[in-house]
Amino acid sequence: MPIENNSAGELQLIVPNLHRRYSGVTATNRMVSPKLARMFRAAWLGSDRPDGIAAMGFADLLRLWRRRAPIIWHARRNDEMIAGLLLRWLGWPLKLVFTSAAQRHHTWLTRWLIRRMDALIATSALSASYLKREATVVMHGVDTDRYAPPRDRAAAFAESGLPGRYAIGCFGRVRAQKGSDVFVDAMCKLLPRYPDFTAVLVGAVVAEQQAFANELKRRIAAAGLSSRIIITGELPIEEVEHWYQRLTIYAFTSRNEGFGLTLIEAMSAGTALVASRAGAAEFVVEDGATGVLTPPGDVDALEAALEPLMRDVAAAAAMGARARARVVEKFSLDAEANAIAAVYRTLI
Repeated sequence: MPIENNSAGELQLIVPNLHRRYSGVTATNRMVSPKLARMFRAAWLGSDRPDGIAAMGFADLLRLWRRRAPIIWHARRNDEMIAGLLLRWLGWPLKLVFTSAAQRHHTWLTRWLIRRMDALIATSALSASYLKREATVVMHGVDTDRYAPPRDRAAAFAESGLPGRYAIGCFGRVRAQKGSDVFVDAMCKLLPRYPDFTAVLVGAVVAEQQAFANELKRRIAAAGLSSRIIITGELPIEEVEHWYQRLTIYAFTSRNEGFGLTLIEAMSAGTALVASRAGAAEFVVEDGATGVLTPPGDVDALEAALEPLMRDVAAAAAMGARARARVVEKFSLDAEANAIAAVYRTLI
């Protein structure tokens, strides 16, 4: 739905997405923006626009030049901050908001950009500590209706046509930063002892990571597990949602992460969770209750945390139910949108 010509003057929020490659930042942006569009007259500028928010073209942007009423420009990347600053300098009436998920010291350029924002949002208290400026902590939310437990998890898995009765998954681009190798190595040790389980790596293999992915496939073949450790490649988002419903256990194995949206997606789907202490895991997971936390990059620790859940599927199901309840209570998309909206209202 394009932005209406006669409503451009009433616009309150521009959501830029200037990154061509689909990423976790894009995914989180796509989920919350339609919620915000119900509270503000909003438009999406760039690729991968979700339903529920108007599309904005550069011609629409030109019509806003020298408008008097302020407009929120909510950036999530350096290039979007740079574009917002440039537009404001040229005469667009922008109020600049930046959301940071990074849990590391920022480059000089990012620090310079951050100092020029009108408001900052951080996705965790740890992320906020690296901003060196006052920020509002707003943790990501998830659409608990889309990422919901299946009616029958066994039947959902059976639809996959894969061997066994249960699935254990790890989602995200196949690369070392995501700990894909940690997952594969743990599965090579565990699956021979648990023949009812199949492991699934769901995520893209980009060109620069092809050698890494080939090495994982070599390890899998050497262990004789090519039919039980599956690398799906990139899938449509609707199919990824189905895969969460097929899982009994989800392994979040990142070595470092901004937030780690798959954490709350898996929990929302009622999946038992073993998570490395990366991203927002320590803020999201109640260790031993709604998931189990492990050191990043530690294959032995991952194996030790996963095995009790593979051995006792009923205990895994109970953990998944507790995880679902926690997400519904604390990490809904409505809660995220309302907290972001409160920041906007201080500016317009």
